[in-house]
Amino acid sequence: MRLLSPLEDAEAEQMFGEHTLALDAEAETHRLCSELSAAIRKRLHRRGAVVGVSGGIDSAVVLALCARALGPGSVVAVMMPEIESEPSSAQLASRLATGLGVRKELEDITAALTGLRCYERRDAAIRQIMPEYDTALGYRAKITLPGLLDQDTLNVFSLTVIRPDGSAFHRPLSGHEMREIMSASNLKQRTRMTVLYLHAEISNFAVVGTANRNEHALGFFVKHGDGGIDVNPIAHLYKSQVYQLAEFLGIPEEIRSRKPTTDTYGAPATQEEFFFRIPFPVMDLIWCGLDNGIPVAEIAHAANLSQDQVQRVAKDLDSKRRATEYLRMPAITFPAVNSASMMAADNRPRLELTT
Repeated sequence: MRLLSPLEDAEAEQMFGEHTLALDAEAETHRLCSELSAAIRKRLHRRGAVVGVSGGIDSAVVLALCARALGPGSVVAVMMPEIESEPSSAQLASRLATGLGVRKELEDITAALTGLRCYERRDAAIRQIMPEYDTALGYRAKITLPGLLDQDTLNVFSLTVIRPDGSAFHRPLSGHEMREIMSASNLKQRTRMTVLYLHAEISNFAVVGTANRNEHALGFFVKHGDGGIDVNPIAHLYKSQVYQLAEFLGIPEEIRSRKPTTDTYGAPATQEEFFFRIPFPVMDLIWCGLDNGIPVAEIAHAANLSQDQVQRVAKDLDSKRRATEYLRMPAITFPAVNSASMMAADNRPRLELTT
C-alpha cells in the first residue's frame, strides 16, 4: 500500500472527512418542515401527525419537526411501553412531548402482546436452545451480531442469555432458530403500528415514521411494523446527521447523549451490537465516502482504519441492503388481462341485453 505524502495527506483530509457529513441544520430543518406540511396536508389530506415516541434520538427529532411543521396542536406523541421496555424510555418521551407542547397518549401494549403470545412464543424458542430459560426466575435474553472492524465474519446472529447470577450464555443461532425468535419479537413493532393507526384514524392524522437512512436502507425495521407509515422525513439522513438536527432543534441532552438501543429484548442491547456492528460515526463516514465515489484509501485515511476494514464494512453494507430489499418493496400486483382478449379466448355463450 502506497503511503500518502504530507501534501496529499492534507489535501485528502480537506477533501473528505467528518466535515463531509456536516449539515446546514437550520436550512435542512426549514426544508423538512415545508416538505412535511405539504406531504401531510396537501398530498395525504390529513390534519396532523401521529408519532411513536421511544425516548430515542430519531423519534425525538421527528416529533420536533412535526411540531414545527404543523403546530403542536396538530401532533400526537404516542408512547407504547411494554413489560420489557426500559422504564426511562417512556419517561424521556413524555418529558420531550411536554416540552414541545404536543398531545400525549400512553398505551401499554403488554396485555396485547400477551394475548398474541409474543413472550410465550419467543421464550419457547429460546428454551429449545437453553431449556432452563425462565424470565420469571430472572433470566434475560438478547440477540446480537459479532463486531465487524476486528474480524471478517458473516451476519450470523447469536443468542445471549443473562442468568440470574449475572453469568452469560452465548451461542450462535441457526436460521430457523433466529426466525422463530425474531418473528415473535416482531409482534412488538407490529402491535405498536396498529396502535399508531388507531390514534391517526381517530383524528384524521398521518402516521409519521422515524427510521433514518441507516435503518431504512439496511433493513433495520419490521415490515408492516415500524415500516408501516405514511411519510418518513429522515430516511435520507445518516444517523450522525440526525444528531446534528437534534442539536439545532434543542432536543434535551439526556436524549442526545443516550446510546441507541433496540428496547425490544429483556436484556439491554445497543443497536450497534444487535444489527449495525460498528459505531455510527465510523459507518456513516465510510458509507458517505462509498456513496460519493471516494477511493477506499482516502476513506480509510479519513476514518483512521485500514483499507481491509473499509472493504469489510462496504461488503457488509451491500450484503444487508441486498438481503433486506424485500422489506422496501411495495406489495406485488399483477396487470389485468385485456378484456377483449379474454372474451375472444372464451367461447361460452354470452347473455346479450336487449331493449
